[in-house]
Amino acid sequence: MTGFALSPEHEDFRKVVHDFAEKEIGPHVAEWDKAHHFPVDVVQSMGELGLMGLTTPEEYGGAGADFTSLCVAIEEIGRVDQSLGITLEAAVGLGINPILTFGTDEQKQQWLPDLVSGQRLAGFGLTEPGAGSDAGATRTKAVRDGDEWVVDGSKQFITNSGSEMTSLVTVTARTGTREDGSAEISAIIVPNGTPGFIVEPAYDKLGWHISDTHPLTFTGCRVPAENLLGERGRGFAQFLAILDDGRVAIAALAVGLIQACLDECVRYANERQTMGGPIGRKQGVAFKIADLEVMLQASRLLTYKAAAMKDNGAPMKEFKQAAAVAKLYATESAVTATRIATQVFGGYGFMEEYPVARFYRDAKILEIGEGTSEVQRMLIARGLGLPVE
Repeated sequence: MTGFALSPEHEDFRKVVHDFAEKEIGPHVAEWDKAHHFPVDVVQSMGELGLMGLTTPEEYGGAGADFTSLCVAIEEIGRVDQSLGITLEAAVGLGINPILTFGTDEQKQQWLPDLVSGQRLAGFGLTEPGAGSDAGATRTKAVRDGDEWVVDGSKQFITNSGSEMTSLVTVTARTGTREDGSAEISAIIVPNGTPGFIVEPAYDKLGWHISDTHPLTFTGCRVPAENLLGERGRGFAQFLAILDDGRVAIAALAVGLIQACLDECVRYANERQTMGGPIGRKQGVAFKIADLEVMLQASRLLTYKAAAMKDNGAPMKEFKQAAAVAKLYATESAVTATRIATQVFGGYGFMEEYPVARFYRDAKILEIGEGTSEVQRMLIARGLGLPVE
């Protein structure tokens, strides 16, 4: 990436993913969304295209591509459907990356091949009914019993955790108490199908109807001691270490949504006739669409600037700040963009037969997942040296 322009290679790759999304996803999205259907075959086709293993080194079956390439893929899939965009983002960021970054050689050899090929998925169980960003509130426990960990507790809002493709969920759990009285949080791999691990019925969500999301319950769930992922007591810190990448990836997902809103609005404003001409000639409509273009360009620049910083090895403090800025601006812009798009479509925008209705439903979660807008503002303020709590 030179400056803020994607390289020719990135643009060529964008076209490949764009064409795949238009052909394999676009024609079916409305039907899948209405049925809350998770299309296993299409997700596996995404794997066959190499999307799941984009940033995984070749030694584990991946492409060894840069982080920017992953953001391009997420943007293009998310432009056609946000649910499958988050499926890709979570498969890599929350499924593969923890094992790739913190796993032992044995764990990598055991789990990565199927995950990288896209034939299987993995989830990451952090959030609980009373705990998310507050690690100290974690109630799920894992007690060492000989050569096993015994896990008890519950998790909620876990993506890619209950599909027929899911092979494991990495969960954070209390494994002890530190000298200062704080909770010792560790990460443990729990394979799907383990006795005592129950995947509860899928959520009935406002949006992301195609995405696989479940609450999870663990009751006397026993896994081998070697399923500890990374260093004992570093589970929450490990999650935070991969979260910055996830924020940029969510920003890319938001960019895809803004692009979709812009595309639909330009098309509709040229086609919809009223008072003797297209509605696009009315400044009230045209100016709204112009605002979409401004939000798109700004969000895209912030997102790919942050991705380039990741690829170029920028200092972590600077990257964290750029990731928070990109995530905050792009996701809030996406929510605004869907509101504008619905307004441009008028009454039709309120009807499910038009894609902007789905865009509107899918957008809100972008301001919440992988760090709320409030959390991003807190991180940005801290990065500026403010003593914000």
